[in-house]
Amino acid sequence: MIDATDQKILAILQTDCTTPVAEIGKRIGLSTTPCWRRIQKLEETGVILKRVAVLDAGKVNAGVTVFVFITTSNHSKTWLDRFHAVVTEFPEIVELYRMSGQIDYLMRVVVSDIAAYDDLYKRLISKIEISDVSSTFAMEQIKFTTAVPLNFIEK
Repeated sequence: MIDATDQKILAILQTDCTTPVAEIGKRIGLSTTPCWRRIQKLEETGVILKRVAVLDAGKVNAGVTVFVFITTSNHSKTWLDRFHAVVTEFPEIVELYRMSGQIDYLMRVVVSDIAAYDDLYKRLISKIEISDVSSTFAMEQIKFTTAVPLNFIEK
């Protein structure tokens, strides 16, 4: 059960996970120890999966975002397991979703340029059979966040 205090902690951590526990406690009206216990509980229960640094992709030469739509005619468990194993080999694939509708999978890929994407594409199709691959290059990033909305938490 995530209460209003936990929700406040999560909001702060999603903005800056390096905020000291004492500062979080001060901002939400808790002393350090109870605040730390709540954070530990949120980690133990899997609400907080990990704490990371969000990088500027352009500054690490990975400023091209490609959305890749994949369709397959093979929906066997063997193919699915193989596909999952193959995509984990590619650090450029930063998100992957199994979809409903006409597209089976949606990937978000980050690369340095079109040539780097072409190389990824060739390596991917050499490792697993895919019926159709369609790619779209992002022209501009309008919104990006790693923060999950907290307004859906049941009270």
